[in-house]
Amino acid sequence: MKASNPFPALLRAFFQEWLAEQRSASIHTIKSYRDTWRLLLRFIAERKGGGVVRITLADISASEVRAFLSHAEHGCKGTIGTRNCRLAAIRSFFSFVADKDPENIAQCAEVLTVPLKRKPTAAPCYLEPGEVEAILAQPDRSTIEGMRDHVLLSFLYNSGARIQEALDLCPETIRFGAPHCVRLYGKGRKERICPLWPETVALLKKLLERQPRASDERIFVNRYGEPLGASGVRFKLAAYVESAAKIVPTLRSKHVTPHSFR
Repeated sequence: MKASNPFPALLRAFFQEWLAEQRSASIHTIKSYRDTWRLLLRFIAERKGGGVVRITLADISASEVRAFLSHAEHGCKGTIGTRNCRLAAIRSFFSFVADKDPENIAQCAEVLTVPLKRKPTAAPCYLEPGEVEAILAQPDRSTIEGMRDHVLLSFLYNSGARIQEALDLCPETIRFGAPHCVRLYGKGRKERICPLWPETVALLKKLLERQPRASDERIFVNRYGEPLGASGVRFKLAAYVESAAKIVPTLRSKHVTPHSFR
């Protein structure tokens, strides 16, 4: 009788018992780890010539992990940061397996020795006040989408919020009366209070008057009423920067992202 494959049960226990219940990991962490394992299993299945359901724990060797990380960085043209995030998800699983199933500790130890990759630290890109003003002037505020983009970029500049923190913003997290402030929920579900300028609060009020939202609904939504995604904001910002660079040429040499507004 063929021995059963314990790998599916271990992977399920890792996500359901370890990450969700014991570690109480955020939904963003769980989704990131899930994506890594989906990509890794597909990669190994393609190299082995079988389906994902036939993969065993022994198939996920240190050499396969290294090959996957190389593919993620070079084959998919990912960054070193993305490569290290993938490795963190894989390491976490094998640390869990080493504790739960010690008979596989030798394989786990080999995978856990795969090192993180150092990356060069570039000088941060910062914007001069005139450059910020030029970018903020680009959205067409006569349209609801242009007004939304102007308010979002203004909020980022004022609050120093991460892009996802800003996109998660709901009316109930804003104190519209003095002293003006906003409650932000960041990475690791950390909570902080950030003061707001009166000008920013006035912009938020005008947007909500034009596009009312319930107290627990996200403020920044697309034309269909669905929450904006970070990739969409980056795309729109790139277009605004390109237009602003025609007025302020110094923007042409800068890599401007939502993070630059912090």
